[in-house]
Amino acid sequence: MSTHHPIAIIGAGLGGLVAARVLHGHGIEAAVFDLEESAAARTQGGMLDIHEENGQRALRAAGLHEEFLALVHPGGEAMRLVGPDGTVHVEAEDDGTGGRPEIDRSDLRRLLLDSLPEGTVHWGRKVTGARPLGDGRHEVAFADGPTVTTDLLVGADGAWSRIRPLLSDAVPAYTGISFVEADLLEADTRHPHSAALLGGGFFLSLGPGRGFLGHRETDGSLHVYTALRAPEAWLDTVDFTDAPAAKAAVLAHFEGWDEGLRALVCDADGSLVPRRIHALPVGHRWARVPGVTLLGDAAHLMSPFAGEGANLAMLDGAELALALAAHPGRPEAALASYEEALFPRSEASAAESAESLETMFGEHGLERMTAFFASAPNG
Repeated sequence: MSTHHPIAIIGAGLGGLVAARVLHGHGIEAAVFDLEESAAARTQGGMLDIHEENGQRALRAAGLHEEFLALVHPGGEAMRLVGPDGTVHVEAEDDGTGGRPEIDRSDLRRLLLDSLPEGTVHWGRKVTGARPLGDGRHEVAFADGPTVTTDLLVGADGAWSRIRPLLSDAVPAYTGISFVEADLLEADTRHPHSAALLGGGFFLSLGPGRGFLGHRETDGSLHVYTALRAPEAWLDTVDFTDAPAAKAAVLAHFEGWDEGLRALVCDADGSLVPRRIHALPVGHRWARVPGVTLLGDAAHLMSPFAGEGANLAMLDGAELALALAAHPGRPEAALASYEEALFPRSEASAAESAESLETMFGEHGLERMTAFFASAPNG
């Protein structure tokens, strides 16, 4: 038996939730389907810097900007760039005048979820595929059985979208960078040297083809990403179920680096988490297909090195919802208008992300990023 929803959004990430919230604000019903069993099924990652020109613009469209400001991390826009020997090359404090305040991803997602009517999000619905029914309608199949039909299908389901194949043959490709994530809990008391090294906000240490990226979290922990330019199969050679062995395997690529930097991995609490960085082709786009579109990573997955992914996803969601509200009864006109702006916007950010990856992890990444930050208005 199938249930019909006029608008079905696949994925309860930031982009899908913003779309549902803005639609709700315009009196338009949407149902959101997510594979997680509940909103609390997994942790949501680290800190996000929300940009004035896109992420904050989306939150304004959602009527949540003031609530967002109440949740930002004071001091989170501070940054520090150091070399492999621990020498500080650039340091900037958060004086409260920046346009990219930091917020915990889980706090932002909770804000969006709490703004939606109860029952909007259908949890535990893992999509296995979707097919057109004609006249712009689609049927969505789920692992747990009952299907859903919809007049407008929105793929907000991330990098490995099940909806994207309706529009495009593109698949994400490995960028050449692998991350290993680590957490240092209760940093000020349990890891004071690491806490002092990272400072109050964003931290970056670079050497040729490798580095550390980190944030101070709102709960007092440090979230650290070890980045390495490596073959795609490298992570498969590491046993991440054996924490000491995994730490040794990662640190083998940082021989000679400052011991304080190496301690970000050596002293990490709990398991290390591997993650390959993938991206869709720069300029990914598709021909208009009736009744279906994409947003966020499903549309334009890119590396995180321009900090635009979450911001663009939220703007996508807001812009799609606003286009639908502006074209009542004319969904194809709304989708065409939305995609006309989506494609060049996402292409520019994807190109910036790809360029930043090459800059940061090139032979002279430290020098180039030092020059970049030193020339920035708040550098």
